[in-house]
Amino acid sequence: MQHSHDHTSDRSDLRPGHGADSVSGLRIAFCVTSAVLVIEAVGGLLTGSLALLADAGHMLTDAGALGIALLAAWVAARPRSRSKSFGYGRAEILAALANGLLLGAVSVTIAIESVSRLREGQHEVDAGPMLVIAVVGLLANGISAWFLMRTGGHNLNVRAALLHVLGDALGSVAAIGAACAILFFGLFVFDAIAGLAIAGLLVVNAVRLIAEASHILLEGTPKGVSLDDIARRVCEIPGVRAIHDLHIWTVTSGFPAMSAHVDLEKGANAEEVRRSIHQLLHQVYNIEHTTIQTEAWREPELLAIEPSPPPAG
Repeated sequence: MQHSHDHTSDRSDLRPGHGADSVSGLRIAFCVTSAVLVIEAVGGLLTGSLALLADAGHMLTDAGALGIALLAAWVAARPRSRSKSFGYGRAEILAALANGLLLGAVSVTIAIESVSRLREGQHEVDAGPMLVIAVVGLLANGISAWFLMRTGGHNLNVRAALLHVLGDALGSVAAIGAACAILFFGLFVFDAIAGLAIAGLLVVNAVRLIAEASHILLEGTPKGVSLDDIARRVCEIPGVRAIHDLHIWTVTSGFPAMSAHVDLEKGANAEEVRRSIHQLLHQVYNIEHTTIQTEAWREPELLAIEPSPPPAG
């Protein structure tokens, strides 16, 4: 029985989007979001717009979410230790899960307030300032989203923050639409409808984010990776008789790992087989952290059964 562990580079190299660029993108998004939060909150109170207040409430959670993402990025960058042999990369997944739950809670609050206002009927809104503030919010969210996509699009933690920012952008679009409906047609009800639309968009993003983070925490097979396909391709490698105990999971964003037991044909070179498997997993499936245990195939032994002696007497 032989064991082989392989990864072609240091752990930090296996996780794209975790460097200084992703942190700088989060910082910029945090500053922009915090500034627009204040503008929308004040504007919502002055104009009486639920859409603006809903978007400001969402941005308040976004500022918190970006703060959590920044903290998680800092924790994840810490070197691994004896007690944390894989390091602290899962901190980012936990942050993404927390952000998803936060996003869901905000969406429920906005939905309740929107339905309440729809039941109350007509509600006066100062649509002119509302429109200007919503446009400013949309531009600011566009800037934040651009920085986040440019610096860490493959990182679940950054993508969680990006979902918050994109939700804000959609909220700003809804607020702009509501302001135009009020300003040009006097349809004040569209303010509450826009708030309800924002809540619906947030629920979809929250469910998606929670599902993806939970899948990683439960060590599910990475998206786009088929265990059956990998097993078939490995068994096609010369010298491989069978593969079993195959496990593929994601440690953290951009860091898939794999372990397996491989039975070898009689006379197969174990080192060459392991090298071929590592090359296949790296080049075809982008899995660089692999642990392969090879076992020489042995024909099952037949047990000789002695006939029982005849009973005495």
